[in-house]
Amino acid sequence: MKKIQCIFILLLTSYAAIAQVEKWQKGIVSQEFLYEKAPFPSCHSATLAETQSGLVAAYFGGTKERDPDVEIYVSRMVDGKWLPPVSVADGVQANAKRLPTWNPVLYQVPNGELLLFYKIGPKPSEWWGMMKTSKDGGKTWSPAIKLPEGYIGPVKNKPILLSNGNLLAPSSKEGNGWKLHFEISNDFGKTWRMIGPLDGNGINAIQPSILQHGNGKLQLLARTQNRAIAQAWSIDNGETWTPLTKTTLPNNNSGTDALTMKDGRHLLIYNHVLPPGDLAKGPRTPLNVAISKDGEHWSAALILEDSPISQYSYPAVIQTSDGLLHFIYTWRREKIKHVVVDPAKLKLKKIKKGVWPALKGYAAPEIKETKNEEG
Repeated sequence: MKKIQCIFILLLTSYAAIAQVEKWQKGIVSQEFLYEKAPFPSCHSATLAETQSGLVAAYFGGTKERDPDVEIYVSRMVDGKWLPPVSVADGVQANAKRLPTWNPVLYQVPNGELLLFYKIGPKPSEWWGMMKTSKDGGKTWSPAIKLPEGYIGPVKNKPILLSNGNLLAPSSKEGNGWKLHFEISNDFGKTWRMIGPLDGNGINAIQPSILQHGNGKLQLLARTQNRAIAQAWSIDNGETWTPLTKTTLPNNNSGTDALTMKDGRHLLIYNHVLPPGDLAKGPRTPLNVAISKDGEHWSAALILEDSPISQYSYPAVIQTSDGLLHFIYTWRREKIKHVVVDPAKLKLKKIKKGVWPALKGYAAPEIKETKNEEG
């Protein structure tokens, strides 16, 4: 009898949590997993692009992060449905030694090829950059090309095409401390030059994303070990940058992504979590979306996930040609989730002093860690 009562209480608690988080989900058009079954038990670090033939997603999958069997997989949406995952890159070396692959990033060249950037190496401090291209929307891929020595391509988040024709790839390195830099190509990946490392100003940051404010003004937002999302500014299309500073938004030492929408507003997807005590790392739940007109003052827009079971992490976001927002992220390291949002239907509430605003009838649940909160 007690067991039945416990199950009943658990079901009621779960139902209440779902009902509460729905109050923060105005504007969601659809949500789905990219797959139900896959040839790997664990996945992470998804990326998304819109091609002429439809949406294409990439992510890494294998036994678990850092294992040599981790490969880059691609899922394509055809006729409104995601096709099964297909392996498109692995870390097998010429000497038959196998290394894990990491952090794919997709970029669709306007009226051109689909680019796939990824990394190979035993760990982030020792990985190197690779690139493949596709002429048919991700169905088939070219042989892998190793990027020039010292270059890794966009480390997690998508590059942006600047008004001057440069492709600006946000990047970072983790070897001798965490440092941000940018890699620039004026021929879509054939040749490269580097800007940075940036002045960290005492902040340990990686995995930047880029917002565009017009007339060459750019803003980066980045993951840190300093309990807050960091930012820096450029007024010359990314050639020079201000030193990093902390924003008022918390960071749990987990990946974020951002974009400037077609209406000029800026969007950030991240875990709005302040780690406990003075810790640098915290739970990767909930998963939040905030919007800003100026990149400095933010309003709460969405909570995509909020569960006592972590993690919901490493998000990516794009806005497709029809104006809809597409979010993709790691769901408990088990699956990749895709959520479509109509930005015109979002209801905003100001974030004051870094605190996610209260909503009548909503209370964040107690958080339980998952076993794998690594990269």
